[in-house]
Parts: sequence; C-alpha cells; structure tokens
Amino acid sequence: MLTAGTVAVALFPLAMIMAGAMDVMTRRIPNLLIITIACAFFPSAWAMGMPLWMFAESCATATVLLGFGFILFFFGFIGGGDAKLLAVAGLWLGFPPSVVFIGFSAMAGGLLAAAIGLWFLLNVEASTRSDWLQAFLGELAPDVPYGFALAVGAILATPFSWLSPPFAGG
Repeated sequence: MLTAGTVAVALFPLAMIMAGAMDVMTRRIPNLLIITIACAFFPSAWAMGMPLWMFAESCATATVLLGFGFILFFFGFIGGGDAKLLAVAGLWLGFPPSVVFIGFSAMAGGLLAAAIGLWFLLNVEASTRSDWLQAFLGELAPDVPYGFALAVGAILATPFSWLSPPFAGG
C-alpha cells in the first residue's frame, strides 16, 4: 500500500540522484532543485510523524552544514550548489546520520577526484606526450562534480531509504 510516509521515504534518495546527475552533466545544481528538496522535507516530516525535537535537530544540522559548506566554498573546495546540497541533505538526515553522510561523501569525493585525475593524466599523456607532466601540473585541480559524491554519501547514510545498504542501519 502506498502511503504518504512511503512516498516521503522515496523522495530524498531520488532527489539526491537527480542532483548528482545534474552536477555530473552540467556542473551545476539548480537552485530550484535544491529548494524543492528542502521544501519537500517539511510535509514529509509531518507525514512520517517526526517528533518536534527531531525536526528541530534536523533544522539545526542543516544550518551547521550550510555554514560548513560555505566555508568549503569560500576556500574553493566545493561549488556553491554543492554547499547548499550538503545543507539540504543534513536537513533530511538529521544529526547522527549526517556524520556518516559526511564520511561517505568524503570517501566518494576522493575516489571521484582520483578517477578524474587519472583520466585527465592519461588523456593529457596520450595527446601531448612531450609535455604531459607540465600540462598535468598546470591543471592539477580538474573540475570534480562533488554533487555526485554528496548523492552517493547521502544514499549510503540514509537509514530509512529503500536504497540504503544494510550497514546504514535501515
């Protein structure tokens, strides 16, 4: 039977997949998508019967992660859309799972950056064999779509999702 709680549980992972895919394809996460994900949390929390203290904890987690995300954005580690997506994921996950989410996202981001760096290195080596090292060092930080890594981290850390692995506590 399809209930409001079931729909709410399916929304967050699907929205994170959409945000990650948008970041990979366009290197942008639209504000409208982030606002939609954030706004969908409120009726979903109500539909799932979330206690008020847990709702407040989720809002506080989102606020802290928004600040953390904008610090990372200021120093050029992630994009602005990634910072906002980080906060929206914190809103949906709340405090304890957000710690797991950050860990999984960091691991996924590291693997993604390494894969993109290796692809770039092999691509540069094949195209300019004489100066490939100089070209690679000149472009040491290729563009990495961290929205994808955030989506992976959120899905792995979501304890209530149909996509969550057994170790996520779901």
